[in-house]
Amino acid sequence: MIAQLRIFVPEPLSDAVVDCSTGELGVAEVSRQRGASVLPPGDVIHVLVARESVEALVEKLHALNVQEQGSISVSMPELVLSDRADKATADAPGEGADAVIWDEVSRQTGEDSRLTWSYLAFLILATQLAAIGIVTDSTIAIVGAMAVGPEFGPLAALAVALVQRQWTLGRRAAIALGVGFPVAMLAAAFTAWLSVPLGLFPADVLDRGSAADFIYHPGPYSLIVAVLAGIAGMLSVISRRSAALIGVFISVTTVPAAGFVAVALVLGEYEKAAGSAIQLALNLVGIVAAAVAVLVFYRLVTKRLPDAAALRLKRKAMRAKR
Repeated sequence: MIAQLRIFVPEPLSDAVVDCSTGELGVAEVSRQRGASVLPPGDVIHVLVARESVEALVEKLHALNVQEQGSISVSMPELVLSDRADKATADAPGEGADAVIWDEVSRQTGEDSRLTWSYLAFLILATQLAAIGIVTDSTIAIVGAMAVGPEFGPLAALAVALVQRQWTLGRRAAIALGVGFPVAMLAAAFTAWLSVPLGLFPADVLDRGSAADFIYHPGPYSLIVAVLAGIAGMLSVISRRSAALIGVFISVTTVPAAGFVAVALVLGEYEKAAGSAIQLALNLVGIVAAAVAVLVFYRLVTKRLPDAAALRLKRKAMRAKR
């Protein structure tokens, strides 16, 4: 898997960036256009590099303060036909699908963790769907609520913030969760409060056995499912496989639990509300803890891969000399 870096740098930094790029393991091509950048004035450098080597190269560019005086953009070409690129990918440590580009992960999760009107709207709509599914005993509505809920974005951002110590990102994610869920639950409680006197559902609806009973009965599997979902979700973010996130959304009961708490409180079912609140907490904690574990594991592995690859190439060169 090949990535392309486009680097805008002032002319005094240009030679250092070229030297840095050409000396990196996994780099296939480096080209420079002198004076091509108008704002900021300077050079434009293109680097074709194996995806698994992008993080190491970006770290070196950060050390040169390229991002402060210019810019670095990373893209993934759909098709690259090049023997040099194939060789660079083979020489680079690890696999492209497993490579973590930390700036990419931070930006992606950061964009999904902001407390925006659209985020609030989706969370409110999802909680309303969950509440409707609970009072109508509709499994389809509950599953739909899971799919609509946008809560994984802030949860993933919180995990990244803890691992990378990006406290601004963590604070933003915590605000999105801390404000979003109470607002969504209040909206669901208000509609439930209006619905009872209108006769849309009976006041004893939660006393009748339903498919939603599992929501207020947290147990070991509640945490296990949350952990598995957190692992799958973070792996999908790292490997850029967004389709897998749908499975994550419909496997955890964060939004249904929030909806159940709202409905149960309105109907005076405080014990069931407490059980649902515990279910919600278990899911949130399990997802974040699992996502943190995945990121820590990848950080440890990716630190060791370059050294192993360099040793492998050194041995290969020594055998060639013989």
